[in-house]
Amino acid sequence: MKKDSSNSSLIFWDTAKKYLYHHLTDIRKVSPNTITSYRDGINSYIDYLEKKKKLNRRVISFSDYSRENITDYLDWMLNVCKLSEKTCNLRLTAIHSMLEYAANEYSELMALYLSACNVKGVKVTSRPIEFLERRQMQALLKAPDTSKKTERRNQMMLILLYDTAARVSELLELTRGSLHMDSEIPYITIYGKGRKYRNIPLMDKTQHHLKRYLNEFHLSNGKEEPLFYCVTYGKRHRLSADTMETMLKKYTKKCIETGVEIPDSTHCHMIRKTRAMDLYQSGVPLTHIQQLLGHENLSTTSGFYAFATLDTLAKAMNVVNEESAPEKKWNSKAVIEKILRL
Repeated sequence: MKKDSSNSSLIFWDTAKKYLYHHLTDIRKVSPNTITSYRDGINSYIDYLEKKKKLNRRVISFSDYSRENITDYLDWMLNVCKLSEKTCNLRLTAIHSMLEYAANEYSELMALYLSACNVKGVKVTSRPIEFLERRQMQALLKAPDTSKKTERRNQMMLILLYDTAARVSELLELTRGSLHMDSEIPYITIYGKGRKYRNIPLMDKTQHHLKRYLNEFHLSNGKEEPLFYCVTYGKRHRLSADTMETMLKKYTKKCIETGVEIPDSTHCHMIRKTRAMDLYQSGVPLTHIQQLLGHENLSTTSGFYAFATLDTLAKAMNVVNEESAPEKKWNSKAVIEKILRL
């Protein structure tokens, strides 16, 4: 007798693992960050079934991925957990993607997959882009107490995060070999989304800070060593994204205490957006900013940065006000003299 794939916990766990650790990695060849996001999304739903629906995770099966349960899960994320629309949609996408894979493996699950797809994502509210003003960014870069070795490392991380507009995950994945300081144009190689590399030129001041940092933290010159690390039990370990966010919150608090007006919700991704916005306001073409950010499509870049900022809007309005009552050129003595000449 054929086993009921919708009610078998064994088939569910086996299929979910094959989806995450074979289908995504070996067949679709998605990035490690995407796999992590999808795994977290699926685990979040399983946790929800256990805690809110009172199901034993040992007996969870595909039958628990009903339209009703997924709808309740979406409502719980939005209205109880107060998660952002993007986070909810990402987790919903992970569920739909896994169910699609399962339906292709077990045809009898196709009806369940199609039913689950009727639970649509949430419309994302358009919000103004978050970025820091120049004085705020400068205050953050000066916040670390450089009399301490760890703080000097932290300052270097902030400088490089801003100069390269890298994502936090990209920054923490850098190795000593990612730096090419002896090239004609010194640059850094970043491994980004979609398993793609991009080269970012290093500014003169950043090169100066990096040389000083390398002389203090990388005397061995090992190419595979993490560029930024902590030492535990005599071994070097990569820093976590949580460590980076905690560090930034500490410096944000310090800036506020010293009288700098800066959002207390400042996070690392704002530094990436700040760098891009600074370049955009300085007249750098969007195609160049696209390359810096590692966006595959220009529309992604323009959707974020190609709009009138408060500063540019104010300047434009001032120009209009100044020219609102222009002098009639035909009444100008100089113009009349030019016209009435032989």
